[in-house]
Amino acid sequence: MTGSVTLAASVPELILSIGAMLLLLVAGWRGDEASRGISWAAVALFVAASVSLIGAPSHAGIAYGGLYRADAFAGFAKLLIYIASAVSIMLAPGWFSRTGAMRAEYPVLILLSATGMGIMVSAGDLLTLYVGLELQSLAAYVLASCMRRDLRSAEAGLKYFVLGALASGILLYGISLLYGFTGTTQFSGIHAAIADRGLSTGILFGLVFVFAGLAFKISAVPFHMWTPDVYEGAPTPVTAFFASAPKVAAMALMVRVAVEAMGPATDAWRQIIIFSSLASIVLGAVAAIGQTNIKRLLAYSSINNVGFALIGLAAGTPEGVASVMTYMTVYIAMTLGSFLCIIRMRDLDGAPVESIAALSGLSRSRPGLAAALAMFMFSLAGIPPLFGFYPKLAVFGAATNAGYFWLAVAGAVGSVVGAYYYLKIVKTMYFDEPAPLLASSDDKIEGGLIALSALAISPLGYLAIPVLSAATLTAAKALF
Repeated sequence: MTGSVTLAASVPELILSIGAMLLLLVAGWRGDEASRGISWAAVALFVAASVSLIGAPSHAGIAYGGLYRADAFAGFAKLLIYIASAVSIMLAPGWFSRTGAMRAEYPVLILLSATGMGIMVSAGDLLTLYVGLELQSLAAYVLASCMRRDLRSAEAGLKYFVLGALASGILLYGISLLYGFTGTTQFSGIHAAIADRGLSTGILFGLVFVFAGLAFKISAVPFHMWTPDVYEGAPTPVTAFFASAPKVAAMALMVRVAVEAMGPATDAWRQIIIFSSLASIVLGAVAAIGQTNIKRLLAYSSINNVGFALIGLAAGTPEGVASVMTYMTVYIAMTLGSFLCIIRMRDLDGAPVESIAALSGLSRSRPGLAAALAMFMFSLAGIPPLFGFYPKLAVFGAATNAGYFWLAVAGAVGSVVGAYYYLKIVKTMYFDEPAPLLASSDDKIEGGLIALSALAISPLGYLAIPVLSAATLTAAKALF
């Protein structure tokens, strides 16, 4: 591959990184008064990066000597990441303007984090994996604690940093073991070493540590402990970002490592994935029942949904990988829509409201907002005819076709348990006595994004199944 083609393969990352540096200079020169303009410029950069995914360079294959892979799988994951990141930027100015805490660095940090996520999903080497993951994480630590005068935000950033450092250490130890016992850090080399020499004890330990480090990034049990506290303490736009784009990047990275690097050891890593999947489904469903803060509830919801997505990966087939990407696509629409509704929860003084009790009687005071939030809750629960039912059906179908019918049944039972706390929110909005009124909002951007998200997860979403299925299957086959 020539140098120009190699460089063209990483155009999305070049657009975002160069744009982030330029916008950082603008932020330093103009200060926070330029934050809104910088935010829209960042959104434009995400649009440009998305457009650059179209065409031959974005599917050029192996680049930078095997360190980077530009294929259909990476392109699909990056598109989801860029959409989620752009929405996270668009919803921030309205929320931060009410507290006067909007900083010009916010969109720049999301740009840098998205750059790291792009490197993660295109990684063809354990070192590229680590560099991308750390770039994403370092920006995320700052975002979690960006409201410096808010004790909860500072606490969230500190917890995220300490536990993230622990996870990075576990991941690095796994990488060192894999390198020591295979003699390479490239996914193709590890794949060949396992296929030729078998799964030695050292490689097995390295595999376990690598998957443990990645499990932290997707909030899978037993490495979920940071999620509720960080989701609750971080500013709501930041929480919406954490719940969407990094989840897609980490899940796509785990899929790539499992299939490309550890393909011959599928029977070994499948046991880890199945345990983590079922544990995440159970804990996410049970622990959410007693929550009184809606952001903590959605934190456990994200753990629960990660468990369902992992069922598709446990299948270990192209159909299973395609179902994982389908799940993450619909999950983004449901999660961002839910957080957009939460952002509109403010008391008459403009202070954010996060308690579930504050939603009491919302259907009478804010019927449109209540209807939208009810749609997102029903869809997260996987209740037909809303589109959230389809990705659960896809992962269960992939597991069944791979011979894991019992895993699909266990996931379906967990889905029934998890539906309780989603329905509890709907019951609170429609049947409880009205709570003090929430302030109305006339932010057209927030309203438009809520409408688009609701439309995506409505029964009309089923019309997109042919296109979505073809795209995800093409992306999945790029790994096999």
